Amino acid sequence: MASSKERENFVYVAKLAEQAERYDEMVEAMKNVAKLDVELTVEERNLLSVGYKNVIGARRASWRILSSIEQKEDAKGNEVNAKRIKEYRHKVESELSSICNDIMTVIDEHLIPSASAGESTVFFYKMKADYYRYLAEFKAGNEKKEAADHSMKAYETATATAEAELPPTHPIRLGLALNFSVFYYEIMNTPERACHLAKQAFDEAIAELDTLSEESYKDSTLIMQLLRDNLTLWTSDITEDPDLDEIEKIKDNLSWMVESVNNIMIVLKEKEAMINIWLVRRTGDYSCSRSGELHIKSVRYMTVLPIWLRRNKGKHLAFVIEDSMRDSTGRSGAGDDAE
Repeated sequence: MASSKERENFVYVAKLAEQAERYDEMVEAMKNVAKLDVELTVEERNLLSVGYKNVIGARRASWRILSSIEQKEDAKGNEVNAKRIKEYRHKVESELSSICNDIMTVIDEHLIPSASAGESTVFFYKMKADYYRYLAEFKAGNEKKEAADHSMKAYETATATAEAELPPTHPIRLGLALNFSVFYYEIMNTPERACHLAKQAFDEAIAELDTLSEESYKDSTLIMQLLRDNLTLWTSDITEDPDLDEIEKIKDNLSWMVESVNNIMIVLKEKEAMINIWLVRRTGDYSCSRSGELHIKSVRYMTVLPIWLRRNKGKHLAFVIEDSMRDSTGRSGAGDDAE
């Protein structure tokens, strides 16, 4: 049985490796913790996730760049360069497969068997689903179908556990919904299903915004913003859907923005504010006056508004925007990977 001192040493090395941006070594250190067959703490869980996310993220970015260049060379009819790029892309794909298979072995053999809490179970099944999704991004034919099937199964298992044991505002449950909806959109090519899942998760979280804990509200509200961004992006792809009118109503509600305003007071009733006020995205420096006005001085991260609303429940709300601001996502694709 490994001593707690040994475990602490692995975690410390992982933290050092993260600060030094040596993510391969960070992963190795946290794999050693996982192989102790103990339930990981929240900190250990996040260290493992961050390490693998950086290791896989660099290769995913490389693969996308190479695929884009390869398509351009093919379009030019430059077969020699296209062949070179294809060989290089296959090298990256081999690395991607190795990383994905590595983490899924750790999850199946150590992390899931050692997880007793519902939160941990959801986290690791979500992680398993994500890495099968990464495989499905570049695999073809039966291999792609197999990876997608495994991803779907893991997402469904995570969702069933999340719905039974985590509140709708929990950041892990919201992150799961975000990534599962991205799976439907990008891998399964079903934007209707992606929108339905994202909208449902968003609506359920809004309905229980009062239950949002102060410990998790930053993460939760950020993921809700990503769900909103994706809904806005994806609804443009839906041409025929029985719920299209309803989706458009949601889209209209969520597209509210404030542009180029200075020292303007906006008074909202509580019900309206619960939906709209926090969509003034990325608030940073703020203060609250005795008269109940919330002064927002800069626009950075959407953090304080849900808690401020909860503490002022039942009142008419007012806030003053002190800087020019614009709700601009600047996003070129679907937001995913909330952990």
